[in-house]
Amino acid sequence: MRAPGGSRLRFLGIGAGSLALLLASIGVAITLGPADVSLVNVRDIVLNHLGITDIPVRVSKNAIVWDDRLPRALVAAACGAGLGLCGVILQSLLRNPLADPYVLGISSGASTGAVIVGILGVGGAALGISGGAFLGSAAAFAVVLLIARLSGGSNDKVILAGIAVTQLFSALTSFIIFAFADNDEARGVMFWLLGSLEGVRWNDVVLCALVVLAGTAFCLVRAPILDAFAFGDEVASSLGVSVRRARATFMIVTALLTATLVSVAGAIGFVGLVLPHAARFLTGPRHTRLVPVTALIGAVFMVWVDALSRVVFSPSPLPVGVGTALVGVPVFIAIMLRRRRGL
Repeated sequence: MRAPGGSRLRFLGIGAGSLALLLASIGVAITLGPADVSLVNVRDIVLNHLGITDIPVRVSKNAIVWDDRLPRALVAAACGAGLGLCGVILQSLLRNPLADPYVLGISSGASTGAVIVGILGVGGAALGISGGAFLGSAAAFAVVLLIARLSGGSNDKVILAGIAVTQLFSALTSFIIFAFADNDEARGVMFWLLGSLEGVRWNDVVLCALVVLAGTAFCLVRAPILDAFAFGDEVASSLGVSVRRARATFMIVTALLTATLVSVAGAIGFVGLVLPHAARFLTGPRHTRLVPVTALIGAVFMVWVDALSRVVFSPSPLPVGVGTALVGVPVFIAIMLRRRRGL
């Protein structure tokens, strides 16, 4: 069925506005901090590195923008977009507004896998932190599905199983740190587990951007299947969807996205829980519109949370996961109150 022209124009306006807001947010976020950097400096440095101009810029400002703040802002944007996308997938597959990688234990599993590789050195050279995080997230999600299946298999049971598995893998992570890490190592790992974008570099930008772009493209191509899942497995099956295969594919995509982002930025909660609801208010439930808008406003959200966490508590930055929780919880409560009132 063709969408009304007015609705399509509204969606295009929201998408273009969200993209413009994201670019402006990244530019302004880069200027924030103890060093005096203007938007003009940011523009000149970016254009110089793209080979478009050759404008003289102080070496110190070039290093601050190109080597520190710009990659950090881009990784924050990628994390917001990717985690928002994971929330869209899980909420559609499970038909539950509380589904999110953090709530379902996928983020905790990724943290445990990363810590096993990073601190215990298990499979270090072959797996790397990202590989360990992926295996941990896949293991955690497999345990969630197994517990949910054994307890009845309803979507609510999946959420309850996810809460239990989150606590289990969080405890395993804490045990490994307590038993095998020295004081300095433990302090660094604990800060990372709360969500940290300190020290990210361009290779992290490339990794996160490629994974998030691939995940977004996959979800856009498979958007009709996500629409079908929103009406339940039986309806999806009656529409010709191979429910088991499609569910497994989406789960693998979610685990890969979460594992990659957690391996770079730590476990960041509430992004996948809150942003899909905010996007639905703007676009409605159709996933061809919901997926790109969620990714864009998730990116804007994370850029500002990271910028404020870095600046307000300078010189000791607040872990970005704490910032997302402080912002995300009241926003989530406001969204739930609006849904209850039918607004």
